[in-house]
Order: sequence, then structure tokens, then C-alpha cells
Amino acid sequence: MKLVAVTSCPTGIAHSQMAAENLLQTGERLGHDIDVEVQGAMGTQDELSSEAIAEADAVIITSDTSVSRDRFDGKLVVKGTVKDGVNNAEAIVEQAVELAEAGKTGSVSFGSDGSDAESADDESGDSEPEVESEEPVRRGGDPEKGLFARLKKLFS
Repeated sequence: MKLVAVTSCPTGIAHSQMAAENLLQTGERLGHDIDVEVQGAMGTQDELSSEAIAEADAVIITSDTSVSRDRFDGKLVVKGTVKDGVNNAEAIVEQAVELAEAGKTGSVSFGSDGSDAESADDESGDSEPEVESEEPVRRGGDPEKGLFARLKKLFS
């Protein structure tokens, strides 16, 4: 299966890089072709090409900042936090693959069952237009732990 992913955190130095590496390694280990773009204060690294996006069966976004999803119209988008990308890369990849194989499109939050996503084989024409979540955008990382505590744990 072909996947593309975007990781983004406010600085884009440590956590988005860790999430990108985990998603890339996990996707390849599970036998999927995956490209990962990293966004941060320093700009965009490994920007996804329009061809890679067009070929993708699913999009994974692990972000603590706002990521424009305009270029992913018509694709299944599984969205989570950077923490999800760092700690739950396998689960988020498996959810994206499972929903893509079921023919889902639209936007799904990581951990949900995908019932709010549209089915590609829904021919009734009665589907509601996609509505963005009223939930506020999370900014920053884990509020219970500072950057130094997380880096210390990572490198110990």
C-alpha cells in the first residue's frame, strides 16, 4: 500500500523528526511504501510531491500545529498528534491501511473507528458534506512533560 505522511510540531527540531522516522521505519517494516514530510519552524523537509500524493492510498498527519490539507482532497486522512507518531506509529499506520482497504475517504482522528469517514462505494448520494471538527487545534507537545524531560527519557 502507498502511504504519505506529514509530521509537524511548533519547532520541528526533535519530535516531528522522531515521528517521521518512526512512521517511515514502521511503514517499511509492515511492507508499505511510505513518504514522510516534516514541517517546522525551519521550513519543510522532504516535501511530498504531487505525484506521491496522487498515488497514495492514505495520508497520515501527526501534528501539533496546523497543517494545510487542501492538497489531500479526496484522500483518506488519518490525523493524530506528534506524540501518536512517536509512540504509536504502528497503530496509526495499521489504522490508515485498514480504513483505506475498506474504501474510506475523508478525515478520521487516530483511534476512532472511521465511522465518520465516507465510504468510497457509497452510491446513495445522501452523504453529508465533510465538516471540520469544532475541537480547538492542539499546539505544543505533552503538557505534563517539558521538552528536556522527554529528551532525557529518549536518550537514557
